[in-house]
Amino acid sequence: MPTTPSHHDHGPAHAASPPDGDLRDPVCGMAVTPPSKFGESYQGQMYQFCSQKCQEKFRADPDHYSGNHPSTEPSISATEPVLQVATEFTCPMHPEIRQPGPGNCPKCGMTLEPVMPALDDDDKTELRDFARRFWWSLPLTVIVTLLAMAGHSLQFFHGSVQNWIEFALATPVTLWAGWPFFVRAIASVRNRSPNMWTLIGLGTAAAYLYSVAATLFPQSFPTTFMQDGRIGVYFEAAAVIISLTLLGQILELKARSQTSAAIKSLLGLSPKTARKINADGQEEDIPLTHVHLGDHLRVRPGEKVPVDGSVLEGESAVDESMLTGEPVPVMKRAGDSLIGATLNTHGSLVMEAQKVGADTMLSQIVQMVALAQRSKAPMQRMADSIAGYFVMGVIAIALLTLLGWGLFGPEPSWVFGLINAVAVLIIACPCALGLATPMSIMVSTGKAASMGVLFRDARAIENLCKIDTLIVDKTGTLTEGRPVFHSVEATPDFNPHDVLQLAASLDQGSEHPLAHAIVDHARTENVALTKPESFESGSGIGVSGLVDGKKVQLGNTALMEAAGVSTKVLQDRAELLRLEGISIIYLAVDGVLAGLLAVSDPIKPTSKEAVTKLKADNVKIIMATGDGLTTARAVAREMGIEEVHGEVKPQDKERLVADLQQSGRKVAMAGDGINDAPALARADVGIAMGTGTDVAMNSAQLTLVKGDLMGILRARALSVATVKNMRQNLGFAFLYNSMGIPLAAGLLYPLTGHLLSPMIAALAMSVSSASVVFNALRLRNTRID
Repeated sequence: MPTTPSHHDHGPAHAASPPDGDLRDPVCGMAVTPPSKFGESYQGQMYQFCSQKCQEKFRADPDHYSGNHPSTEPSISATEPVLQVATEFTCPMHPEIRQPGPGNCPKCGMTLEPVMPALDDDDKTELRDFARRFWWSLPLTVIVTLLAMAGHSLQFFHGSVQNWIEFALATPVTLWAGWPFFVRAIASVRNRSPNMWTLIGLGTAAAYLYSVAATLFPQSFPTTFMQDGRIGVYFEAAAVIISLTLLGQILELKARSQTSAAIKSLLGLSPKTARKINADGQEEDIPLTHVHLGDHLRVRPGEKVPVDGSVLEGESAVDESMLTGEPVPVMKRAGDSLIGATLNTHGSLVMEAQKVGADTMLSQIVQMVALAQRSKAPMQRMADSIAGYFVMGVIAIALLTLLGWGLFGPEPSWVFGLINAVAVLIIACPCALGLATPMSIMVSTGKAASMGVLFRDARAIENLCKIDTLIVDKTGTLTEGRPVFHSVEATPDFNPHDVLQLAASLDQGSEHPLAHAIVDHARTENVALTKPESFESGSGIGVSGLVDGKKVQLGNTALMEAAGVSTKVLQDRAELLRLEGISIIYLAVDGVLAGLLAVSDPIKPTSKEAVTKLKADNVKIIMATGDGLTTARAVAREMGIEEVHGEVKPQDKERLVADLQQSGRKVAMAGDGINDAPALARADVGIAMGTGTDVAMNSAQLTLVKGDLMGILRARALSVATVKNMRQNLGFAFLYNSMGIPLAAGLLYPLTGHLLSPMIAALAMSVSSASVVFNALRLRNTRID
């Protein structure tokens, strides 16, 4: 690879600039106004950067960022204008449908929505179009309907003349206002995906084309079709169906636009700028997109925390309610973590940026909410499987209605057959069936996010209310997850200082909260730590490695037994500590027990209340922890948990979940560590603490932002309300169709002497869809204690 000169060697950039005169940082893609003090020449090309960090990344792998090496990550060359990436769109009813721009779903014909809404999205383009079509065509629909209903009795026009007037009035409504519906109907046939638009297209086209034929070629019709000196036409049916369908779509689009409000409100939480402290101590306000890892930022009173990070200086109370749902501000001091978009109330803080862009908690929440809103619940899969067959069945019933009335009905039998067949097609549109569960899921996930509960998919929402067993980890789930070092004990051949020094040196590479407590205490005591020559973790029962040439193993009793290390010499002391609920970690050096370290972890204030309420709701609580059995039992006694499993490995937790599932239990697993990930993935619903590891959150279907078990109660209550809402919607849709089809087919005609007008069928169809949407929106007002 060619030698890369430093930025002091560069001259003016000769790369072609984008139209606005700016270059683009090839690492992060940000605009850079030339000349930048951070520049790099590579293979005859000059690249400019927004910061030294981006320049250093480029130096480390210039092929990757210059475009000379294939990469899975998008990079933007400074020699090319930046192309705007098209927004990806998807269908609310069929989330597997994805395309790079707006349009209609090839399966159901529904308007596609952005996968990830943006604050500046114009999501009302189609709403405005449909509203324009509706209001411009409504006067024509009203006039043609009045003529059809009263024109012949009032004798405004001669019979055949009235047909031509109705034709002139109804044609713009049908062919212009209704054109989008015919496009969708044709697409449903072309894609072999029968849906509501298939039925609307068939019904409207049948009524309109029959009327056109009767107007243009009246001599071709039998005399039995003659009414008041003309062939009876049904232009008003086609026009009213179009207008009412437009009205239904307008109501539906207005309601659907509210489902993205949750994501847009989350996006609106993030501040637009951050106050950066430069290396020379000068401060400046910069766009949030220009914040890099490691930057020092000032958060003044009343300002929002710009990105995720930790406090370096200062002390203040931070309101985290917008993300956690907890109304009480949390005190933050040096070393405490900060969440982007939370509100600093009164003190001034200096923080270090540790997660930026898509890695921040707010971005992750937005991604999870969007993913959950687009996922399918099991109920929806059932409805989808039925809908396709349902449409074909409706077409068959409509054909039988036409033939039955035409062959056996009173004169004019074929006219009755046509009108009743159109009514069947219109009233049986499965739009209410298709909207029943997606609307409930979209509203529910948005409400959950505002409470600090993040569902990964719709299946988790539907399954959570069925859970009858909850397995909980101890550290970080029932307890604070911020352990405090208690004491160190050494065997006769070692001294406590060496035990602490070796344990802390090895634990520098561990993410476990107990490891953090040991390392922090060692640094407080000014113990000199050395970097491990090797480090191995992932067993879930401890860590091992090479420190100062010594083979060091640090973990629980199970790890010591696996390594053949006897712990008898410290067994009595360990048991006394465990009885107090204190966790014990053994240290072995070169296969010999060196000592133990004791770490205490206080129980979360709300854990006991959550366990008590879940038990009252007939949920069996089981504790499964990698900690010692005596310590686990001490915590369990305080919590009121009867069944306890201690010193379990990750595979043991997963096996416990599987065994319970095989016995017929519906199992949820709550945990926060890497060792919980297999069990979280195996459970019917995996519940991760938002204060835990990324691995745990990626393995779970539900994340509690605050890491509080009370969130399970809130999530469970919302799950019950959502499933009830979905069942209401589905029940209403099925009941509506089961009653509407026989009525539209004219089966009650012998008893009542009345037939269902296609216009009334269209009104009923639109009302049914709107009622399902508005019933789902009621979830926003559901009270969750």
